[in-house]
Amino acid sequence: MPTTTDIRIENLSHLSPDEIMDRVGEIQISFPENVAKTVREIVAAVARRGDEALIEYTKHFDGATITTDTLRVTEHEMAAAREGLEPQLMEALEISAQRVQDFHRHAVPQDWDYTDGFGNVLGQKCTPLERVGIYIPGGKASYPSSLIMTAVPALTAGVREIAVVSPPSSFEAPSALCAALCLIGCTAEVYRVGGVQGVAALALGTESIRSVDKIVGPGNIYVAMAKKELFGHVDIDMVAGPSEVLIIADGTVDPRLTAVDLLAQAEHDEDARAFCVTLSAEHALQVKRWTLELAAASPRREIVAESITRNGRIYVVDDMETALRIANVIAPEHLELQIEDSRAVLPKIKHAGAIFLGWTSAEAYGDYVAGPSHVLPTGGTSRFFSPLNVLSFMKFSSIIEMSERGMRELSGPASVLADVEGLSSHGDSVRLRLDRGN
Repeated sequence: MPTTTDIRIENLSHLSPDEIMDRVGEIQISFPENVAKTVREIVAAVARRGDEALIEYTKHFDGATITTDTLRVTEHEMAAAREGLEPQLMEALEISAQRVQDFHRHAVPQDWDYTDGFGNVLGQKCTPLERVGIYIPGGKASYPSSLIMTAVPALTAGVREIAVVSPPSSFEAPSALCAALCLIGCTAEVYRVGGVQGVAALALGTESIRSVDKIVGPGNIYVAMAKKELFGHVDIDMVAGPSEVLIIADGTVDPRLTAVDLLAQAEHDEDARAFCVTLSAEHALQVKRWTLELAAASPRREIVAESITRNGRIYVVDDMETALRIANVIAPEHLELQIEDSRAVLPKIKHAGAIFLGWTSAEAYGDYVAGPSHVLPTGGTSRFFSPLNVLSFMKFSSIIEMSERGMRELSGPASVLADVEGLSSHGDSVRLRLDRGN
C-alpha cells in the first residue's frame, strides 16, 4: 500500500491538442516476459500430462487437493453449496439473469437470403458454436455475475454444451456461483480448476475435460495471457487487461457521484484504472476531495489506495471537444458521460466498450442488472473488439446457389479473374459448366 493515498490532477488546458494526446496516450495491454514464460510452461505441461498437471498445479497455486474423481463438480455438490444463501441474493441473481436474457434475445441473428437479377440465390446461414468454455475467476472475490454475463448470452445464442472452470474456492459453501449455475438452468459441465491450467484444459482437452471451440470470461493477467497463447487452438472472446473507467464530467453532476464511480472501478484490484476528464479546475478539486474521503472509508481501502495512487488521474481540459477526443484515444472499457446532455454527444463517441449516459447510469448497473454483458474490451481494444454478445457465440456460412442464367452471365468475369491470378483450373471449372449446358 502506498504511504500516501492520492489521485493526481493534471491540468491540460495550456497544451496543444497534439501535446494533450501525447500526455494522455493510449492504454495498451502488455504481458511481462516472466508471465508469458510461466504461462507457456503450464500450457505445455497440461498438453503433455493432462489431468495429472491439473491436479499438480491446483495443489501448488490454490492449495487444494483434487483427484480425477473430484475434478468435476456434481449437481448434488452445486445444490448443497448454494444452501444458506440469502433470499435477497437469489432474487438479485434471478433478476440479473432474466434481464441479460431479455437484452440478448433482441440480437439473435436469423438466416437470410435473396435472389439477384440473374436468379441466383445468395444468403447466410447462422449456426451456434457447439461447445463453449467459460472461465470464472476466484480468489479475491466471488463472481456469480460473470457466469450470468457469459453463460446466458451463450445459451440465448443456442450453444448446447458449456464447460465452466473456476478455482476450487468458488465452490465452497455457501457458493453464489453454484446458485447462479443452478438458476440459469444450464446443464454445464463444471470443473474445480482455475488459472492457466483451467484455460489450457478447455483449449487442449485432458482425460477428464473435453476441449471446447471457444473460451470466454474474465481473469487475471495469467489467464489473459493463456487465452492469447491458445488462440488458434480455440477462439477467444478478447485479450483483456485491467478494468478501467473514464468519466467525462462537465461540472453539472454532484462530484460525490463522480468520486464514488471512480472508486467503484478502483476497488476491482490494484491495477484497475480510474480516469476523470472535467472542464473545471474547481470541479477537479472537488472530485479529488471526495475520492480521497470515500477511499479512506472503503472496506477495500488498501486496494483502492494502490489503484488510484498509481493509476488514477483527473484531467482538466478547456472544452467538451477535447474531452471527447481524449475518450476516443483511451478507448475505455467503461465510459460514463456525467454531463448535462449526454445523448447529444453520443454520436461523437467512436471507441468505448459500454457507454453510460447521464448521472443516473452508474457503471454498477451495467456490471450486474442492466442487460448487456459486462465482459467488455479493455486496454484500448474497444477500437476493434466488441462487448460479449450472442454473435460472439455464432458462426456464419455463406449460401450460394447459382441459376443457369447466373452461371452463364457471370462465367466471363469469373474466368477472367481466374486467368489473371494464374489459376487455370478455376477458369476451367467455369468454362466446363458452360460446355455442359450447351
